[in-house]
Amino acid sequence: QIETMMKDGVHLSQIAVLVRAGFQTREFEERFIAIGLPYRVVGARFYERAEIRDAVAYLRLIAQPSDDLAFERIINTPKRGLGTASLQAVHIQARASDKPLLAAAIDLVQTEELRPAARNTLHSFVQDIKRWRDLAGSVHQGDLAKMVLDESGYTKMWQLDKSPDAEGRLENLTELINAMQDFDSLQGFLEHIALVTDGDADPEHGEVTLMTLHAAKGLEFDAVFLPGWEEGVFPSQRTMDENGAVGLEEERRLAYVGITRARHDLFISFANSRRIHGQWQSSIPSRFVQELPRENIIEDLAQGMGLGRVSAPQLGDNGSNGFGGFAVGGYGAGWRRMEARRAQPAEGGWEPANNKTEFTIGDRVFHQKFGMGNILTIDGDKLLIAFDKAGHKKVVSGFVSKP
Repeated sequence: QIETMMKDGVHLSQIAVLVRAGFQTREFEERFIAIGLPYRVVGARFYERAEIRDAVAYLRLIAQPSDDLAFERIINTPKRGLGTASLQAVHIQARASDKPLLAAAIDLVQTEELRPAARNTLHSFVQDIKRWRDLAGSVHQGDLAKMVLDESGYTKMWQLDKSPDAEGRLENLTELINAMQDFDSLQGFLEHIALVTDGDADPEHGEVTLMTLHAAKGLEFDAVFLPGWEEGVFPSQRTMDENGAVGLEEERRLAYVGITRARHDLFISFANSRRIHGQWQSSIPSRFVQELPRENIIEDLAQGMGLGRVSAPQLGDNGSNGFGGFAVGGYGAGWRRMEARRAQPAEGGWEPANNKTEFTIGDRVFHQKFGMGNILTIDGDKLLIAFDKAGHKKVVSGFVSKP
């Protein structure tokens, strides 16, 4: 849709993707990078957020023990009681022995240079790194990441934190673990992070804006995308659990804010299923979708995904009472297909769609994980593709599409 808008002359700076929670930006960031679409995040990009950088530093040190920057970032995160003198001793040992900081710490705990309490703390840390490193080859990296965050005390640190953004940071850590499920190795995931954090702005053509609904108050765009309209995501289950009916009304007003950010075109979508802790779980469309007036739904765009296009100016004319006055109408074909499938028990888990598109050598195609590329060879339903950034990969045709 965004590429079509660009062809129609819509400037990227007039397009926004508004999400309920910050963790939802990751998928869009990675997709935009994969297809080369310039974007900006109001607030920090996903992999630049402090808690993500901390978690990734743990993983980097496990994968590469000589990574001194990672060691320095996590040695006292969470607080372990290692003071300045103890950390200076590690640096002195590293310079004297010409070794990385972790190796120097391993040597140092075998001496009496440190006080007993500091020596025991540092010994526990290096032993944890060694144990996690030994497990890296036999445990899936997503499970390893959860284990590291839990056993290091990092997750508990945020669970005990009473600041308003603590819950969002925990959601981001969960999303990081979800992101790791797509990769076959820890090293592959770390290489992917290096790739997606190396994006450049494109001031000439502008950038799509990614932000939360809270940050969007007072702003307007020609076209707005509102993804993730599912029960539990939006409205937020946590908000409803904590504040009941009052919380639900707050969420409804936030939905109205999102809708009225669009001057011309508004796209609302909900996923049929989401992966949570490595498991695919069915999703139910948000009650706010049900409250949309049927006469304002222009067209059903995507089979099975519940993606619809809404006439934003007409919705905006309903005043500031949110959805309260909206009539509950019928649903489009996409909704009915989804409801019919949901009523049937799932069999065999998630399967990729059967893409019957005929490909030819040289075709330009898109892959969700590897981005854009050109087909080199075709062997039945198997394609050898030269991806722009990921190199040569063999993939099944059902997982690629023509842009």
